[in-house]
Amino acid sequence: MLGYSTTLLLAATCLLVNSGHSEFLVTTCEGNTVHRMSCESGVIDLQTALYGRADTETCSEGKTPQQIANTECSLADTVSAIKTRCNGKTVCEISPHDFSSNDPCSDTFKYLQTKHRCLPAHHFFTCEHSFAHLQCDQGQVIFVHSADYGRHDLTTCSYKRVASQTANTDCSGPTSKVAESCNGKNSCVIKASNSEFGDTCNGIVKYLEVAYLCEYPVSPPEES
Repeated sequence: MLGYSTTLLLAATCLLVNSGHSEFLVTTCEGNTVHRMSCESGVIDLQTALYGRADTETCSEGKTPQQIANTECSLADTVSAIKTRCNGKTVCEISPHDFSSNDPCSDTFKYLQTKHRCLPAHHFFTCEHSFAHLQCDQGQVIFVHSADYGRHDLTTCSYKRVASQTANTDCSGPTSKVAESCNGKNSCVIKASNSEFGDTCNGIVKYLEVAYLCEYPVSPPEES
């Protein structure tokens, strides 16, 4: 575990380099605080995540020895939960408090620590009833990194919509249908609609968020 001053560990971010990719380590102490991951270019690709405690130094300021003694405390499925919520996005904000209902060690002061890299992916939103066009350069094929249909903010695809149509920002969920339809093709068109992805929240205006990479295939690309 890397050592950091405890004064820098509340929502601290540092840059690591691994195998040619920049990796960003973010640590946020337990509580109703904001844990933020972001990419200036590209999209988030989560590498590791820990909610719990793995050492006696991180987020230890002002804590008793008993509160930091357990260094084998971790919540299972933290990685999969954060990947589902954050992969493929340019910015993702969560809180250690989101995980507190499944406390892996109630007598220990915990922290949320993530490591992510930024993939050079295409990232876009398509409003409901519009068509998403995925396109790669000649000779390359589509690889969908993530796709999500629903709504998780108040502003996207909100033009001339009444407040009640954008109020539910917790109705978005990942979908594999874009990958199933588009992976391995040079170009692909898919409609952002309830008929295609299901109605995750009745009465709410939804949108499709997609992040994809263009890669050179082992075999010749499929025609769209």
